[in-house]
Amino acid sequence: MTYASEQTPAAAPTADPQATRILPVTPVTVVAKPSPVNPVPPVAPVPPTLEDRATGALVGAAVGDALGGPVEGRTPEEIVQRHGGRVEGVVGPFHDDWRTARPLAPYHKGDGHVTDDTLMTHALVRVYEAVRDHLDAYDIADHLVPDLIGTPRWIPELEAEALPVQRIFLAEKWIVARLHYGHADPREAGVGNIVNCGAAMYMAPVGIVNAGNPDRAYAEALDIAGAHQSSYGREAAGVFAAAVAAAFIPDATPSSVVVQALRLAKDGTRAAIEAVCEAASSVTDPASAPAPLRAAVAPFDTVGPDYRNPSLGARRPSRLHAIEELPIALGMLLIGGGDFRSTVLGSVNYGRDCDSIATMSGALVGALRGAEAVPAEWSTEVASASRLDLEAPGAALAAVAREVFTRDRARARTHEQAFTAISAIPAMTEAVGP
Repeated sequence: MTYASEQTPAAAPTADPQATRILPVTPVTVVAKPSPVNPVPPVAPVPPTLEDRATGALVGAAVGDALGGPVEGRTPEEIVQRHGGRVEGVVGPFHDDWRTARPLAPYHKGDGHVTDDTLMTHALVRVYEAVRDHLDAYDIADHLVPDLIGTPRWIPELEAEALPVQRIFLAEKWIVARLHYGHADPREAGVGNIVNCGAAMYMAPVGIVNAGNPDRAYAEALDIAGAHQSSYGREAAGVFAAAVAAAFIPDATPSSVVVQALRLAKDGTRAAIEAVCEAASSVTDPASAPAPLRAAVAPFDTVGPDYRNPSLGARRPSRLHAIEELPIALGMLLIGGGDFRSTVLGSVNYGRDCDSIATMSGALVGALRGAEAVPAEWSTEVASASRLDLEAPGAALAAVAREVFTRDRARARTHEQAFTAISAIPAMTEAVGP
């Protein structure tokens, strides 16, 4: 399956015989400039570092979240009607009377405020900072839940300091109910929750810690997400983390990220990603993307056409279905070609759960291209409006990733020595001959 089209170069224009004339030439004395003794070679672009990509992923996710928040749940047509066209940057709340307008009141969505997607992402970063190693479902119970219920933080949408649990959605409150109050096995606590993108939306840190290793990111995210989600909600968390890890691979492209996601995805999640990315391959303008991408994902989406009124079969476990947000984010990544504005604005103007879609697509572009890919005017405004340091979590997580990689190397050597001793297989060498 092809996700990137090639354009045939235009033929060279045919010379016009009428245009070929001999004109009088005035003799000019040309003085040749001496060539430099040591010509300066062209400077190749410096690839983004681990720290730059980690910061780009988390800043990109937060900016996408903030841009999508005010139009979450709306259709593309409603977005155009409200804003007089497509959203092109930070905008205000969908309703002027946002304090009382249902169903979003009392949350101040818009004006650069991040939502629960970013709050949960930063909370997971703090868990990694505490553990400083790979995580599992027990770390969610031991660290993430206490963070949500025990430490007041500034909540932009509430414009107040509060416990994060007072802001997160019911599907995320489930973690607290099941782990803190229900004492469920963390590996199975997600069973019974509504199946949605709640776990997937904050899994970018897992991809960053496992930078360049999609398989390890997929497995770790599945373990973590077991405390929160089941079925295709859990699967999406694994695939999104793998996609972020794949974006760190040198010379990665939007297409290579999708290939890695498809390689690991299972069941309806894989089918939905394949269908959406196939539809995306024939779309060249993000403005025209919502209709074909929505048509492609619709057979796999249980929510139905009316986002605010889900169908009776919505959010139930299934091997045939998928969350909508991840396939659309990957489709927009292909259409945007790695450009942050095109990718994220395409995600925002898709509507429906567009803050989570833009969170995912923004993280992927940031991981691919580094922090410079995120427009500074957006990141500065979002950081100021949300009262958040958007760059510090990326730097902190990159440091954790380096420590984890060092431990992984030591663990691999220990395993190699043990296996070599019992298998009569020669130890691996640093270089493998032809």
